[in-house]
Amino acid sequence: MGLLHRLKVGLSPAKDKVSRLAQQHGGTIAHGLDKAAEAVDERTKGRYSDRIRTSTGKAKDAVDRLARQGDAGAGGGTTPPESPTEPHS
Repeated sequence: MGLLHRLKVGLSPAKDKVSRLAQQHGGTIAHGLDKAAEAVDERTKGRYSDRIRTSTGKAKDAVDRLARQGDAGAGGGTTPPESPTEPHS
């Protein structure tokens, strides 16, 4: 068993837990990110508003991705199931 495989297996429970937390508390996390961004924007007197807004959006997207991974992993697997392709008639 290779090192990378052992790391994946060892970190899988932590990844699942983070996904569950993101599902359960996504709204609270987003609210906290907004409040933190607002505080930083005030402290910097608006000089970095664009960067702060972009970073906050990326952080919210990451939380959403984590929450969706938890939905896909609910079937017991660690990877999301492949969607079946329908033949075109």
